[in-house]
Amino acid sequence: MRTDSKIHEWRIEPREYARQEDRRGRRHAYESLDPVRTVLVVIDMVPFFAEANPYVRGVVPNIGRIAEALRTAGGLVAWVLPANEPPLASVSSEFYGPTVSEVFSSTGGEGPLRSRLWHAFDVRPDDLVVEKTAYSAFFPGRSVLPGLLAERDINTVIITGALTNVCCESSARDAATTGLRVLMVADGNAARRDQDHNAALLTIYRSFGDVRATDEVLDLIRKRTGPAQPAQ
Repeated sequence: MRTDSKIHEWRIEPREYARQEDRRGRRHAYESLDPVRTVLVVIDMVPFFAEANPYVRGVVPNIGRIAEALRTAGGLVAWVLPANEPPLASVSSEFYGPTVSEVFSSTGGEGPLRSRLWHAFDVRPDDLVVEKTAYSAFFPGRSVLPGLLAERDINTVIITGALTNVCCESSARDAATTGLRVLMVADGNAARRDQDHNAALLTIYRSFGDVRATDEVLDLIRKRTGPAQPAQ
């Protein structure tokens, strides 16, 4: 079992910070959150990815810190696993080739959902644990997660997990498109290379949500400043 880990050297270019500051008068889109209406979404943190990638193992402690703080403040944690189905449905075999498509169809592992998560996580009884049948956890019809969050009047989504530029970015884009406030955790997501990770962070920051470090997210959770955000 692999125990070594890494954290990406992440950055948002100063010119991009300046662009957003000029547009909206501040660096970060979302300066407060209501913990009770916030969910931490943890994507694809399963052995298939964690065993192969030190960056995935590296974000485990930060995800755990956010989960604990958000639960304490009355918020929700949702663990999302890949279902054992082709991620691109009927075109997966054509797109990836049959061998790789078959591998991708089994990344979620076997057994009860909670047992499939990476062993280092503390998954609580009140947490949600769901599957997705596409790269995005928020694409219509491909996961029960959006409906469960709507039932709980969630309006803010904190995205963590693997891989930054695939399932995490896809989920962040679709969540934002549905009107949710999206925060991408810069040191709580993992890709294969810094270049891939940072390209995804830039895209999210420019067009879909905010990008924050773990310590900043913890500050937002603990402050509980500002009025509750209106329902979407």
